[in-house]
Order: sequence, then structure tokens, then C-alpha cells
Amino acid sequence: MAARVDAIVIGGSSGALEALAALLPGIGSPGTVPIAIVVHLPPARPSRIPEVLAARAKLPVREAEDKEPAEPGIIYVAPPNYHLLVERGGTFALSDDEALHFSRPAIDALFESAADAYGGRLAGVLLSGASEDGAAGLAVIQRAGGVVIVQSPDDAVSRPMPEAALARLEPDHLLPAREIGPVLGSLT
Repeated sequence: MAARVDAIVIGGSSGALEALAALLPGIGSPGTVPIAIVVHLPPARPSRIPEVLAARAKLPVREAEDKEPAEPGIIYVAPPNYHLLVERGGTFALSDDEALHFSRPAIDALFESAADAYGGRLAGVLLSGASEDGAAGLAVIQRAGGVVIVQSPDDAVSRPMPEAALARLEPDHLLPAREIGPVLGSLT
């Protein structure tokens, strides 16, 4: 398991906002890393997720923009109707490619591209959700040598997403949401 990571990616769907509200207060220091988040969103409405998360986070929260460098100490959220990808060198890309698991943004798209960009210097977190999105991407992060964290299904509002991950891999950490933040903080 990596002693230190250069980036964190987090994904979830139904129940993920509650989990993020519990874990984000545990992350944040001047030397932290960029954090990218995908939460499944309806495609036709503006997202209020950055505002909602900013109320709980110690770090600034904003929507990621195409070709924006991933800066340490900022939490980036995928905008509605775009996949959020990480290019080599740590720059974000927005894609309107086909939906994955009926979702755009999709968690697998973020996780797989971030694993390619950061390799073993990445932590991936899969939270509550009602689909299998994120399980395959989390496995890619693990194969690349990154740290893999799954919210305990017993703690999740919606169990299918964490259960799909557990069916594919053995995570480095299986925790309730409130315990994930301090673990992420220790990795940065």
C-alpha cells in the first residue's frame, strides 16, 4: 500500500452526498493533494454539489473545467453531463462520450483515467450508490498499485455500489464514511 498519494478520486451515487458530508471534514491541510469527485447527476440541471460540499469541506470546492490543471488543495467536482477525466500530467478533460452504466459523468471513466495518470500514487474511494459504476475503475486503481477504499455497505444509504466493488476486489480499507476522511488525510 502506498505511503503517500499525489491525488484522490472519489465516486458515488445515491447516498454519496451524505457520505461526502461525513468524510470531507477529515481531509484538509496546506500540503494536501487534488481531489476529484464524480457523483451521478441528472444531465439537464445545473449542479449545486460544489455549494453543498463547500459547506462541509475545509478545502475550496468547484466544478472542474476542461484542460484545467489539477491543483493541490482543491476539491473538483464533475459537471453535469460530462465525464471527468484526468490526463497524464494531471490536467482535467471533460468528455461527452457515451454514458457508462447509464451515467455521464461516470465514476469508472474518472477512476480509470486517473489510474493511468497517477499509477500507484492515487487513492480511489467508492461510496454509496445504486449501480455497479466505479467497481471496475477501482480494480484498475488497485492493479496500478494505488490505495483502494470502499464505504462499508452497512454504512451506505445504497448498498449496490460498495457491494459491487467488494465482489471484484479486496480493498485496502473498508470503512464507514466518517472514518474515510482521516485515512485520506494520513495518505497526503
